[in-house]
Amino acid sequence: MVGDVLPLAVGVALSPIPIVVAILMLLSAHAGGTSIGFGIGWVAGIFAAVGIVTLLSGSIGGTDDSEPSAARTWIKIGLGVVLLVLAFGQWRNRADPSVPKWMQAIDQLTVPKAAGLGFALAAVNPKNLLLCVSAGVLIGGADTSVVAELTALIVFTLIAAASVLIPVIGYAVAADRLRPALDSLKNWLQANNHMVMAIVLLVMGAAVIGKGINGL
Repeated sequence: MVGDVLPLAVGVALSPIPIVVAILMLLSAHAGGTSIGFGIGWVAGIFAAVGIVTLLSGSIGGTDDSEPSAARTWIKIGLGVVLLVLAFGQWRNRADPSVPKWMQAIDQLTVPKAAGLGFALAAVNPKNLLLCVSAGVLIGGADTSVVAELTALIVFTLIAAASVLIPVIGYAVAADRLRPALDSLKNWLQANNHMVMAIVLLVMGAAVIGKGINGL
């Protein structure tokens, strides 16, 4: 089950916007507090989104639990198709390097607001939410124990959150040495945001559709 959701966790981890936001916070005047708050919110949002869908998905089943339910199968295929549609939209906008206006206000964020932003980007942002929902459907639809599902949920959360947590923890350990690298990475991600997201969504969409087709 961990192997099934691992690609989706990597997809969430490679989402450019949360990484850029974390880096912007690390380069802001209140780097320490806001970046930690954002990291906590990001982890909580991923865990909540996948956890809720896992619980709900467990109740969507057929009369014979030994076979994948038709509902879960078509939900997976539907989610995969939506991810492919989003990938196409991101690819069409790949030449647009503009930065969302809300990012320009990051310097003014307090710790609670930074945590709320992290939670929203994980659990409300449509692109990340779809990946989390897909993972929750896979975990909740697996014929396994509650402990195994919780283990898969924790592993998914840690891997998905790693791209935000690593720079936050690294900055706390070696802030001065990381600043040039973070600034360079931020500029690259901002310039290639749509292209990176298109590739991630394309791969994840194809993977989710494949899981759904296997259940037919």
